[in-house]
Amino acid sequence: MEDGVDWGRFAQQMASMARDLLAQESVGDTLERITASATELVDGCDAAGILVLHARKVETLAPTDQLVVDSDRLQEQLGEGPCFDVVRHAQGQQVHRIADLTGEQGRWPAYAPRAHALGVGSMMGFLLFTDDEDLGALNLYSRKAGVFTEASELAGWLLASHAAVAFASARTHAQMEQAVATRHVIGEAMGILIGSHHLSEDQAFDVLRRYSQENNVKLREVARLICEQGGLS
Repeated sequence: MEDGVDWGRFAQQMASMARDLLAQESVGDTLERITASATELVDGCDAAGILVLHARKVETLAPTDQLVVDSDRLQEQLGEGPCFDVVRHAQGQQVHRIADLTGEQGRWPAYAPRAHALGVGSMMGFLLFTDDEDLGALNLYSRKAGVFTEASELAGWLLASHAAVAFASARTHAQMEQAVATRHVIGEAMGILIGSHHLSEDQAFDVLRRYSQENNVKLREVARLICEQGGLS
């Protein structure tokens, strides 16, 4: 994207993308639409993905290219890199734009040369966050150096802002659906125990709870087992 971009047209594209994100049926579909949108809307973006960091363990979500996975694994292996820095708020930064990776050996001496060998020319990273939580980092890659400009960064930041809201919304919706499904299967399991052993509701739930604790199995899995087998063996 160049500095002379038609921002009015870009705003329309962003609005269309935002509606499209909210129309996705699952968290996975939402994330895939986010990363695909990055390659469609940000000029020079050859690949995109979302990095989530669990302690020092990397999870790569919705990568559009193997390059994204390879870069994330490299950062995990080395314990350094721009995507790590975004997720960890290194130096208080929520955005990284690296115009030419070959000039970044001072900041990431191990990562920079090896990432360049993978085919990374330039990259940008954006923290995905809401008022309540940090969700990970949206990372954009180009195989050429000098591609990403200030306009590219602004476009990526706008995309990331929409993406964070859609990601959080999709995850909350999925959690609510899972909670409803869990309550349903627990209720069904309790009904089986009540009918087969003449228990009260409290007694049936206590059977579930004790089996869960004694066997280190989640309550919903105990309930599912009862529903499938008609009881506990």
